[in-house]
Amino acid sequence: MSKIFRALIILVVLGSCGSREFSAPRNLENACDILTERPQYARAFRNAERKYGVPTPTLMAMIYQESKFIGDNRPPHRYALGVIPVGRQSSALGYSQALDGTWAEYQRDVAGRRADRTDIHAAADFMGWYMTLTVAETGVPLNDTRNQYLAYHDGRSGYKRGTWRSKSWLIRVANEVHQRGVLYDQQLRACGKR
Repeated sequence: MSKIFRALIILVVLGSCGSREFSAPRNLENACDILTERPQYARAFRNAERKYGVPTPTLMAMIYQESKFIGDNRPPHRYALGVIPVGRQSSALGYSQALDGTWAEYQRDVAGRRADRTDIHAAADFMGWYMTLTVAETGVPLNDTRNQYLAYHDGRSGYKRGTWRSKSWLIRVANEVHQRGVLYDQQLRACGKR
């Protein structure tokens, strides 16, 4: 085998090791299928559950709503005059759709500057951290998926002010997140992953 051919094989192998999977799992309707297809998700959720007490089905339901499990998900661009891109609707990025400022606070207080919003472990840890702060500030229990989602979406201050009450669409979405959490919990119990 020539040296060039060997070098190309090594580069291909090393390149494939460094790639990250940002696409969504195939079946988002079944929690067991998600965790079977992506075992790193199961480890990330288990770690967050141990560290913060956040139930895996709650994390999964919120990540489904925020990013549909797409690791590098971003909000759509805004356009002036319908054609000129003028930036994104927000700075949200990754599985958790964490905003720049909140992510910077998490990095400063917990994870360090190397934490990456497109990494499922960091995203699950971030959500666990955020949700425990929600408990401390608002009293919403970790297993109250609906109200945890409302506080996650509108921020803890917005949740306490009740800004979500005038957003019928957000109340509907929070109810859907709650229902997905119940479904994921039932599925995980049935397949023995809970």
